[in-house]
Amino acid sequence: MSQEPHEFDSTVHFLHVADIGAEMSESGVDNNANELQESLTDMAEEALTGAESQAEEADVHYDRTILEGDPYEAIVKYSADSGADLVVMGASGQSGIKEHLLGSTTDHVSQPVDTSIQIVHRRINY
Repeated sequence: MSQEPHEFDSTVHFLHVADIGAEMSESGVDNNANELQESLTDMAEEALTGAESQAEEADVHYDRTILEGDPYEAIVKYSADSGADLVVMGASGQSGIKEHLLGSTTDHVSQPVDTSIQIVHRRINY
């Protein structure tokens, strides 16, 4: 039987990192950076709202953070700063060129992080 985070008085940290530079290079230079920023933030808010709803239903303490920048660097720094015991990531991300078997961010994060990493191979719809 699995144990839930609230049984340990743990906090689940929901983190979304918006990589505006990568999105701009994929979508072309004609796009307005402010509009792109707003769009990425809206998508992150929507994704995190779904995760929050599930945490609330399960009576799990949570924290949510949206960061901008390089996902690899932001995730590694956030996991270290927060003292995370476990990092859960998707196997592949939203990069323009689909990575072979493991997303490049997941691959890069898995190397320097000093904690356990769980890789999820399917998309969860909130």
